[in-house]
Amino acid sequence: MRFMLDRSIKKPMYRQLVEQIENGIISGDLSQDQPLPSERELAKKLQINRSTVVTAYDELEAIGLIVRKKGSGTYINTDIWGLTHKRVPNWGRYVEDGSFLPNLPLVQKLRNETDQKGMINLSSGELAADLLPNVQFARIFKEHVFDEHLGYDHPLGDEGLRETICKHVKTYKNMDVEPNSVLITSGAQQAIHLIVQCLLKPGDTVAIEDPSYAFSLPIFQSFGVRTLLLPVDQYGVNPDDIEALQRKYRIRMLFLNPDYQNPTGTKMSLERRKRILELSSKYGIPIIEDDPYNLTSFAGCIGPTLKSMDGNENVLYISSLSKVVASGLRIGWIIGPEKVIKRLSDGRQQIDFGHSVFPQWIANRFLDSPQFEKHVSNLRIQLRERRNALILALDSLSNEVTYLVPQGGIHLWCKITDEIDEFKLLEESMKNGVSFVPGRIMGSKSGYARFTYGKGNGASIQEGISRFATALRSYGV
Repeated sequence: MRFMLDRSIKKPMYRQLVEQIENGIISGDLSQDQPLPSERELAKKLQINRSTVVTAYDELEAIGLIVRKKGSGTYINTDIWGLTHKRVPNWGRYVEDGSFLPNLPLVQKLRNETDQKGMINLSSGELAADLLPNVQFARIFKEHVFDEHLGYDHPLGDEGLRETICKHVKTYKNMDVEPNSVLITSGAQQAIHLIVQCLLKPGDTVAIEDPSYAFSLPIFQSFGVRTLLLPVDQYGVNPDDIEALQRKYRIRMLFLNPDYQNPTGTKMSLERRKRILELSSKYGIPIIEDDPYNLTSFAGCIGPTLKSMDGNENVLYISSLSKVVASGLRIGWIIGPEKVIKRLSDGRQQIDFGHSVFPQWIANRFLDSPQFEKHVSNLRIQLRERRNALILALDSLSNEVTYLVPQGGIHLWCKITDEIDEFKLLEESMKNGVSFVPGRIMGSKSGYARFTYGKGNGASIQEGISRFATALRSYGV
């Protein structure tokens, strides 16, 4: 095929070349069996700079029309044709170009491979099957007839469930809430997404804990939100760090997980809670309080939440049933000022017109029954026993790891004494049949591991740590 460039028109020469090659591919004038002219050869033939040809080939490669094979040449991409000899979209390019960023490959690996046969899962942040209230749910289905309307629900979620949540947070967390201040979400993660999407804009700056679950979420980067890091110690984040960041940057929002924080398991001190609320009021910084673990306190000491201490409506409160009842229910909620809840509800309606009726119905029945308190009491006992099993197993690594003992929640944050690449350690551990979460997925510092004791039982936890110990001691050998 002969290429012709018209220097008398305004269209850039590289663009003319791109269009001619693309038309040649579509028409079949360019053969897939023969390489395209080399960059140097085509530049000489057309009497143009080689950089012009390079730019044209770069664009053709970017849209999937050509492939460059090192040492062989530049060829037409054979994957662009379907059976009918029509163009097939370059799906790989679309996958890469989406504005909603994917999870890190290692996060995807953990989610896809941790439930393989023989693998002991110390990474997944959910409850074991024997901790779920399946018997109580079966009783609810037996004793109650489902007679709910199966159309679209109220924009805020089922009214009965929202009323029950108001009673629930009053009983357990000393929070006075009206149903119109509650939005039902598909778990806490959707709540965070709605807040970022509806209340922030690209370029805004937020502060998150370091380490934290939020650190692993690509949602902030996807929407162009800048994140500042607040170190977490045994008493939570330090209010002085918040004030220092506020003086240097304009913080638009503060994301905190004060009770049995994921991943450190720490509980923020009362003094720090008070000081953070004071800073929120002083600078007008909204606080997003993520509270999935409050009820799991092994001693039964619940609260106070930041929301229960908030007298100025500065706190948006997120909670769910995922960590205390069942993650598969996908029942979460946001509590906040009515105008904010209305805005978030509108965003939710644009996504899926609200939550499914069935899980809301059973969640309402269970939350409003005496069985809920019994379930939570038993859950605390079981989680404490599993935490103790994990600590007992880690005693065999006393010279190799250090940790704080959590008093609730489902996670233990572990510092590995020797300098180590925890990503490579995970690969070695998974070969041995045990998974954990490398610390760098959840924070800026290296050399940490998060173990979850809510997923397994005592025997599997101890065996898992034994396998981890083998991997740790053989690392680098």
